[in-house]
Amino acid sequence: YATGWCLSRLTRHGATALGGAMFTGPGAGIVVSGLFASVMVAWHWRASTAWLVLGVLAFALSALVWRVFHSRPDAPCESAAATPRAVAADAPATAGGIEIACLALAYGLAGFGYIVTATFLPVIARQALPGSPWLDIFWPIFGVGVIFGALLATRLRIAGDLRLLLAGAYVIQAIGIAAGLWSPTLAGFAIGSLLVGLPATVIAFFALQEVRLLMPRNSASGIGLLTVLYGIGQIVGPPLVALLLSHNATPAAGFTASLEIAAGALLVGAAIYLWMSRAFPKARVG
Repeated sequence: YATGWCLSRLTRHGATALGGAMFTGPGAGIVVSGLFASVMVAWHWRASTAWLVLGVLAFALSALVWRVFHSRPDAPCESAAATPRAVAADAPATAGGIEIACLALAYGLAGFGYIVTATFLPVIARQALPGSPWLDIFWPIFGVGVIFGALLATRLRIAGDLRLLLAGAYVIQAIGIAAGLWSPTLAGFAIGSLLVGLPATVIAFFALQEVRLLMPRNSASGIGLLTVLYGIGQIVGPPLVALLLSHNATPAAGFTASLEIAAGALLVGAAIYLWMSRAFPKARVG
């Protein structure tokens, strides 16, 4: 909801090209929270203290921007459903149900791949590099990747099919997962964390733009559907990992199998986008 609201407000200001920039926020939050967690552990803080500090920080940041919600609405510069790429004049008002369902399914696979990787790749790193002083840098590296990916998205001149860009983003994340599995070293995990982070929020940015192209008159419901599928993917991930851990000889084998499935799910999502680009070609202008 917050993402959709921000995109709409940027549209009213005629600054849709900055849509990707707002996704640097999650990356910055990941970097700060990752470094903060390292300091917290070094200072022997309790987890409850960390939650309290982060809660106060969230309240302070909310208070800082709260006046935006009470500001006078600006006159729209263009339709709130618009995107950096205009829809062709003869495009349908709403895409077919199969097309929307495929988009939502692929987006849900991203949620599954993300939650499994973000949760359990650090666990594998700790098993592969016991006692390493660099273990705590992988999560901040992931956040740095998110920041750079979001900034890169704002500089891309999107003139082609967004679904092809989404497919490429999924493949990059799959390669990032594979990097840590193929080379369980400091370099392998660092490169993997960066590659997984680069397209993390870019996927959301491009997917939401695609929803607005497919459902220009009712994009809110499409965004809601994608969010639900993404959430389901995140819900399914941890129980599946628990199941794999119980059916493998060692925890390391279970975690490895989990990440392999996560990478496979992302590749399936990429294949869905590629299939959609052929099955549902659209006349678009850049």
